Amino acid sequence: MRTVPDPIDPPEGLSYGESTWEIALSYPAQGCWTEQEYLELDTNRRVEFSHGFVEFQPMLTTPHQRLILLLVNLVNAFATPRGLGEALIAGVRVRLWEGKYREPDVVFMLAEYASRITVDYWIGADLVMEVVSGGESDRHRDLVTKRGEYAKAVIPEYWIIDPELAQITVLVLDGPAYAVHGVYRRGQQATSTLLPGFAVDVTAVLEAAKR
Repeated sequence: MRTVPDPIDPPEGLSYGESTWEIALSYPAQGCWTEQEYLELDTNRRVEFSHGFVEFQPMLTTPHQRLILLLVNLVNAFATPRGLGEALIAGVRVRLWEGKYREPDVVFMLAEYASRITVDYWIGADLVMEVVSGGESDRHRDLVTKRGEYAKAVIPEYWIIDPELAQITVLVLDGPAYAVHGVYRRGQQATSTLLPGFAVDVTAVLEAAKR
């Protein structure tokens, strides 16, 4: 519950309960943001950027965080000892192309392309993972919109973890679009083409959200 301070006389021209519009007005209007203004935005929210517009994404739930932490740990446990690259979790800004940034749940870059990792954002990625959650619009974003965007950005592999359908879909780039490498369900191992030998137990991933 929000704590309300003891009443005092407000400054002249102000009143209790009035919206703090000046804070909002200190930021650019939607459609007018520059990439630099977006990159300088200081917030603990997940914010994505699309050609002048900033898109605030829902805060991650505890089950969602458990899933992505397990996934990033599995990727790094496989990739790090082999010197293959680095995976990080949501919060990393990925520049898909000029004017377009996303923050995937899990993002991986091969070691040979480490120069594409900057302090403020990654220039593309080699593998991204999204955990589907929320309502119909959220599902459409992960299953349709991001599928097209990540393919356009030439990201070789896209994993979609769908707790509602209890499955993991692995997509691999085939020309300008993704092809389905496999749809994996409980009792199966989801595999990667980008990282030969890397496999994820679908049951273990789905159960991670229930701990």
